[in-house]
Amino acid sequence: MKYSEITELSTEELVARIGEEKANLTKLKFAHAVSAIENPLRINKVRKDIARLNTELTNRKAAEAVNQSAE
Repeated sequence: MKYSEITELSTEELVARIGEEKANLTKLKFAHAVSAIENPLRINKVRKDIARLNTELTNRKAAEAVNQSAE
C-alpha cells in the first residue's frame, strides 16, 4: 500500500485497516511456522504497511492535539 493511498483514508478506516493487517500478519506468521509459505517477503511487506498506517494515525493525532491546544 502506497503512502498516498493511506493519506486518503479516514481515521476510522485507518484504525479498521490496522486491525485487518494485524490479523493478516498473524495468519501469515502462523502459516509460515506450520509450513513454508511461497513468498516469505510478504510478511515484511505487511509489517511495513502496518508501520505506515500507524505513522499516519500518529501524525493525525498529533495534528489534532496541536489544533485543540491552539484554540
